[in-house]
Amino acid sequence: MEKVWFITGASSGFGKAFAEYAITQGYKVIVTARRLDKLESIKAIAPDQVEAIKMDVNNNTEISDAVKKAIDRFGRVDVLINNAGYGIVGAVEETPESELRALMDTNFFGAVSVTQALLPTFRQQRSGAIVNITSLGGQLSFAGFSAYSASKCALEGHSEALADELAPLGIKVLIVEPGNFRTELAGDAMKHMPELDAYKETVGATRKFARGMNGAQEGDPAKAAIAIDKALAAEKTPLRLQLGEDAVNLIKKHSETLLQDLATWQSVAIDTKLSTIA
Repeated sequence: MEKVWFITGASSGFGKAFAEYAITQGYKVIVTARRLDKLESIKAIAPDQVEAIKMDVNNNTEISDAVKKAIDRFGRVDVLINNAGYGIVGAVEETPESELRALMDTNFFGAVSVTQALLPTFRQQRSGAIVNITSLGGQLSFAGFSAYSASKCALEGHSEALADELAPLGIKVLIVEPGNFRTELAGDAMKHMPELDAYKETVGATRKFARGMNGAQEGDPAKAAIAIDKALAAEKTPLRLQLGEDAVNLIKKHSETLLQDLATWQSVAIDTKLSTIA
């Protein structure tokens, strides 16, 4: 049976690479983005395989309409890839609440809304997979990336619970944690907050890194698509899939530090029981 992939944020970067890969595999593909004209080049590759739909992940009406169009066109959805999102660079003090809320609306609530809209279809099929694109920043963070990491950490926590809920129904959940890949995240998809002098030594370095990596990232989005498809096809799909040597190394180091701290403070942590009352 031909697979059907439903991809958000498909106009560029990871989303476009995922769509192009799926087309080469003979899959049917629903590509969505806020601007329909940005999807024309993907649609043109294989009109019979592709349905391009205007959909803003912050608009529940557009999400519902997109899901209906997808089912009407192809009859089912096998893989949802929640990819739409953007980044922010700025210290906590430099990031207005309005910017943080807007980021959470897209990166977290947007993914949740699309997932909820497709869950009835997956449940009826008793099959399917939900792929949530987070980041190595979903496991750890650095000065200047608090807002971005908060949105990705939220999606990871949501995904863990979702995986437990859906496993008995035959539905997989895969959290993908990329490092630096050649996408637009460090370019047009990264917002830089106004700078305060107090954070030049900490956030300043992050700003320099974020601007400098644009167009110089080592990760290949096309190879990311292959890795994701391989993980989904595995008999035991992992809950998390790190992509890129930087993601593997940084998350490994972060996990080792966590375990070291846990061991060092274990006796203090355990010694918190209520004292026995005679």
